[in-house]
Amino acid sequence: MRIDAHQHFWKIERNDYGWITPEIPVLYRDYLPSDLRPHLQRHGIGQTILVQAAPTIEETEYILKLSETADFVAGVVGWLDLENPAFMEQFRRFNRHPKFIGFRVMIQDMADPNVILSPTWIEALSYFAEQDVPVDLLVLADQLPQLAQLLERVPRLRGVVDHLAKPPIASGIMEPWRSHMAEIAQYPNIFCKLSGMVTEADRQGWRKDDFAAYVHEALDLFGPERVMFGSDWPVCLLAATYDDVVDVLQHALRDRQLPPAAIEAVFGANAAKFYKLNEHE
Repeated sequence: MRIDAHQHFWKIERNDYGWITPEIPVLYRDYLPSDLRPHLQRHGIGQTILVQAAPTIEETEYILKLSETADFVAGVVGWLDLENPAFMEQFRRFNRHPKFIGFRVMIQDMADPNVILSPTWIEALSYFAEQDVPVDLLVLADQLPQLAQLLERVPRLRGVVDHLAKPPIASGIMEPWRSHMAEIAQYPNIFCKLSGMVTEADRQGWRKDDFAAYVHEALDLFGPERVMFGSDWPVCLLAATYDDVVDVLQHALRDRQLPPAAIEAVFGANAAKFYKLNEHE
């Protein structure tokens, strides 16, 4: 089954989303399951991974509840406050929900990414590594050195780098992003999402070929068995339609002439494996 491994829902009136303002009109509206369903049907995508978009416990509670109304949501990636001594209680409560499959660490939003190397974070993430809990890693390209240091300390972390770590696609520059990603890819339990690319390109004038080199590098570093498609819808609408996002990735994969089984893995099986979806059925 085809899986979109990264999408969001939100309801503006909840006031969880400080980064979504009226100055961003394409995003400043509600996005709910009925809005996404037609896109999924058009591309033969049967399941999605619903990812948190606000660093609040309340938003995770909201999207877990919302997932109960959307049969296509296979799993929810929530948020935990790992600096709160009660984070284990939060995790146990969420983990009782059949669609809770993991949580996301928002390194991108940290003023100092070295925070993730503190004893508090290392202890918490070591626990989740021991429990083999899937962890999404929202990280910027210039924060990859800190992520590499984290993995040195927590080498068994089951993680997926969201949005290829947001490389500078608009400029076409590969280094030092590529070298840092090569370090990260050495850990066999770290995956990479082929998502969030269009918003890192020239939003007004991108071309399909702008993304190919980055997709090819990710394929070379992680292998076709550790990368997965994600639309990053509706955030992608800042630069492209859902159809465009699918087309961009298919175009880049076509250049590599991957066998059909590998293509299907990128568009589904790898996400199912990483998030252990079969264990949640």
